[in-house]
Amino acid sequence: MLSRRTILTTALTAAAVPFAFAVPASAQASAAYAMVYFKESPNSTDDSYALHLAVSSDGLQWTPLNQNQPVATPTAGMLGLRDPFAIRKQGGGFAVLATDLKGRVFNLNNQYLHVWDSTDLRSFTGYRRVKVHDLATHSWAPTAFWDPSRSRYAVVYSANNGTRDVFMVNYTADFVNMGAAQVFFDPGFNVLDGDVLVHNGAFYLAYKNLATGYLHVARSTTGQPNTFTTLTSGLRQGSAIEAPILVKSNAGNAFWLWGDSFSPDNAVFYAWQSSDIAGNSWSALDQRTYTAPMSSKHAGIVPITEAERAALVTRWGAPQWNRLKSYNYPGRFVRHASDLGRIDPFPMEPPADQQWRLRAGLADAAGISFESVNYPGRYLRHSGYAIRLDANDGTAQFAADATFHRTAGLADASWASFTSHNFPTRYLRHSGFALRIDPVATATERADATFQITY
Repeated sequence: MLSRRTILTTALTAAAVPFAFAVPASAQASAAYAMVYFKESPNSTDDSYALHLAVSSDGLQWTPLNQNQPVATPTAGMLGLRDPFAIRKQGGGFAVLATDLKGRVFNLNNQYLHVWDSTDLRSFTGYRRVKVHDLATHSWAPTAFWDPSRSRYAVVYSANNGTRDVFMVNYTADFVNMGAAQVFFDPGFNVLDGDVLVHNGAFYLAYKNLATGYLHVARSTTGQPNTFTTLTSGLRQGSAIEAPILVKSNAGNAFWLWGDSFSPDNAVFYAWQSSDIAGNSWSALDQRTYTAPMSSKHAGIVPITEAERAALVTRWGAPQWNRLKSYNYPGRFVRHASDLGRIDPFPMEPPADQQWRLRAGLADAAGISFESVNYPGRYLRHSGYAIRLDANDGTAQFAADATFHRTAGLADASWASFTSHNFPTRYLRHSGFALRIDPVATATERADATFQITY
């Protein structure tokens, strides 16, 4: 069965603001979410084996912080990380755990995990590596949950116990003294990448079956080792997937299961939704409904308050660029390639080809001009009705050709469409995946001319 360790290794071979809560954040209602992740891109140009951070108000549309650059980097061990996870501590603040691994080499033994403490995810302190076992194996993809019966955190991770790939667990009160390792989940076949969600007193474990390549959800009434029973049939989007994340919606009785697909393309998140986490009914979400941070891999998601979300944006900053997602091809984003405008599948190389600075219109400040991030001074403009990426020559003609006016999305009013400044009856749209300005009449053309401004 396909494994990221096999596919990716083979492919490579061939301004802080003071902030205080009136009451502890842990006692406030969660109304937003934080994501921790690392980054990879198909040809490694956007790889970052460090801690990245994003926030979301709805748990589906994500805003990468710090310009999608790291907020913390390991300084010991392999000097890099994969598979970060964040948990809110019982007494307040957070712990962040991660795999001690830099790059895409998956045959190394390592008995350690990276750990940071954080009061509010605006800074990361107390960095350390903690030893979790003495086995000649790895320690991958840590997750953690509070076990009230033990008054300890259960730290669960992927390892090989000498018989097969299982989940091990250590119980700790402080993420310093990690206790003895024991087998947490061994269903009799190889498993990878666990994530535990506690809901209404029950414990739900998402995992990957390495024999089949599918994701599953299991349940335990106690959360104790080897007490989980699988609930679901196998789930997969893409041709290979891993790194499941279970999330409870802050707004109603909905649950999400995220998965990180690494084939046919690496670093593509997919998601499912269910109204019954104890059942066997998960529906794949339309990609229109969610957008993960660019190049993000194997993430962890933790509920936060709205005040915490706002404070994180203030501390780290929202992106100074945007991406444009196609309405009828939501796996594709507007990018430039060979100086032409296109919509191409994500991920793409180089990733920066899909990043745009939305400037005041060159010909009309009430409009928009799209400046390339990786080619500053070059803008999307039309020429012969085709969209090109050209350098601003300072002429009135160029300014008019490179200016567009945003309207409500023709296929969905919550999205956006763009008319040409000097050909106001023509809309920016894709045709054969190439960008043009054309008159729009049919439902298909309206969908072609509708985009989401996202990150």
